[in-house]
Amino acid sequence: MSSIDHYENFPVASWLCPARLRPAVAALYHFARTADDLADEGNDPAHHRLDALGEYRADLESCLKHSDSMSTQWPKIFAALQHAVAQHHLPAQPLFDLLDAFEQDVVYTSVGQGYRHRAELLDYCRRSANPVGRLMLHLYGVNDNASLTQSDAICTALQLINFWQDRAEDLQRGRDYLPQGHTLKQELRFARELMMQGAPLARRVKGRAGWELRAMVQGGLRILDKLDARANTADHRQLERPKLKKTDFARIAWRCLVM
Repeated sequence: MSSIDHYENFPVASWLCPARLRPAVAALYHFARTADDLADEGNDPAHHRLDALGEYRADLESCLKHSDSMSTQWPKIFAALQHAVAQHHLPAQPLFDLLDAFEQDVVYTSVGQGYRHRAELLDYCRRSANPVGRLMLHLYGVNDNASLTQSDAICTALQLINFWQDRAEDLQRGRDYLPQGHTLKQELRFARELMMQGAPLARRVKGRAGWELRAMVQGGLRILDKLDARANTADHRQLERPKLKKTDFARIAWRCLVM
């Protein structure tokens, strides 16, 4: 479940992913990535983005109903998704939750709205991040409540880490995910607590999926280390995105082994 730069919170079909699951993982990734592009790429005004996401949502509904009326704008996306849903009996709600989150991002950015409190931000993460983990666990046949709860903690932590490492860029684009009345230090500590709450899942999931989870957990924690070192910067628009070096990857690998 390795992450990528464009849609950081979604795993791609890496070599660690069993071959039988790679088409489904790729289908889910391309579904999410395309929706993310509709919400975030280019210079279209907010109402055009929301119209496009509305059409995308309608195509998702048709796809899930196994309608013969396949998408005309995104035929490859929804053909692959329909096959994955049918083959693996994927739940529909996480897919709609992702679209809800993308639409919220468009609206909030268009009016310069921030997050009043942490609970509001966590509700956003519940729809923007947690569906990814739940879909992946479904593919791996893991569905007990403890695992789902720990997956949610990991995914939310990864989403928050992504916000804080991209804080300078987000502020320049008119987005502010930092809850009012909170400091960056507080939110980094909270993200670390969430990651630690979810970390036991990486030891319980067997095989290659468990190793990918370990890498995600330890990679996230290492980025938090680097963010912590610069969190007191007065002007957050000057915060640089942390970069992992060879020594960091060696440390991450060692921590994965000893988890």
